[in-house]
Amino acid sequence: MIEGVVIKGYGGFYFVYTPEGLWRCSLRGRIRHRGEQVLVGDRVLVRPAGDGVGTVEEVLPRKTRLVRPPVANVDQVVIVMAAAEPEADLYLLDRLLVVVGATGLEAAICVNKVDLVAAGGPSWVEVYRRAAYSVVTTSTVTRTGLDRLVDLLAGKVSVLAGPSGVGKSSLLNALVPGLALKTGGISRKLGRGRHVTRHVELLVLPQHGLVADTPGFSSLYLPALKREQVSELFPEMEAHRGRCRFAVCLHYREPECGVRQAVAEGKIAPWRYEHYVRFLEEVMAEERRYD
Repeated sequence: MIEGVVIKGYGGFYFVYTPEGLWRCSLRGRIRHRGEQVLVGDRVLVRPAGDGVGTVEEVLPRKTRLVRPPVANVDQVVIVMAAAEPEADLYLLDRLLVVVGATGLEAAICVNKVDLVAAGGPSWVEVYRRAAYSVVTTSTVTRTGLDRLVDLLAGKVSVLAGPSGVGKSSLLNALVPGLALKTGGISRKLGRGRHVTRHVELLVLPQHGLVADTPGFSSLYLPALKREQVSELFPEMEAHRGRCRFAVCLHYREPECGVRQAVAEGKIAPWRYEHYVRFLEEVMAEERRYD
């Protein structure tokens, strides 16, 4: 049998990428009877039947699993935001960063469409760089930053996530010659992108990476977290925790809090702290539901 990666499921078939080529596969009956879900990104064993057709005999254990988008064995999530058109939703960006961080995956940020703004990109970009996130700025018009994005994706299974209209499909078209994914513009009425990608599919990059172009979305449920864990997902807070009066501090309403003082001193962006408080209150409200 041959080991490969499921890159697409369509019409009851699973398309598996292997060193020997692409195989269109049906599922072995026992997998269906067990009700086992096969996800894009699953590593599977294929029994070839000839002429590019085969059967998925076994789904190998997963190292990671994302629920939305449903992708297995992801190494990193690259969150794409637009520098303009549409205006970046920083609340959504921070929510995505928290969701990705809670899964234990690496998170990176791609700021696309920088050709629409002044040199250097939007001012908020530097806030995320100072918070130790990996940030690349790109433009498919001028091809700015595409080499850096290629390096970020090479040799990994990545997910491009973010709202509609930020240019995820356009970026992939620029990275994969001849791909020609359908792209969409910005709705004048709604001021945001139109959904173009309708399903999850892993694309094979020439640089030996796999990347998923996923349907756009505008909200995500926070994963199950304890209130003490939320601040751990805001890396810029780490340097200021030692200044807190209390050893266990939520950086919420406690007196003599080093993190709140850092916000007052301009060392932590106010909007990042405001989003932290909103997420913390959401987690605490969820805890009270089950008390």
